[in-house]
Amino acid sequence: MTEVADESGLAGYYDYYRNPVKIVPTAEGGLTAWRLDRMTGGWRAANDIIDEIIFAVGGEVFVRSADRFVQRVEQVRGRYLRGDGPVFALYETVRAIEEQAVAERRAFTPEEAALVTGIRRRTFVMFEEQLQRAGDPGADPSIATAVPGSDTERA
Repeated sequence: MTEVADESGLAGYYDYYRNPVKIVPTAEGGLTAWRLDRMTGGWRAANDIIDEIIFAVGGEVFVRSADRFVQRVEQVRGRYLRGDGPVFALYETVRAIEEQAVAERRAFTPEEAALVTGIRRRTFVMFEEQLQRAGDPGADPSIATAVPGSDTERA
């Protein structure tokens, strides 16, 4: 489901109090929300916050492009999750690049930024495919292939 746009224009990708949330259309014509679970890296139903996000009723709500959403999800997964296997080896690679830049008190070089972005896009797909195989109804690896757009702030 690469395209999250629905007829109402309310589906999309968000940061909600520093938590990645996606609102997607349902087959019945409604909306459902999925919030990233920092403990598992999977998705938890979050329909109770749809109105607050859509209407930005208090709090910090930021609209994100699909590309920025993928980067944010993988930033969180890489920070909070530990394990074995190829996804976690790639998280370690990103962590090493981040730690080196911090130690040198500098921003990423253009090459490092491109590498981190590419790795995160790849780990997103890999992780989401694992979630799909495990039966997570919120998993969607196709988001990483969506066309990048601009981020805007709402709230």
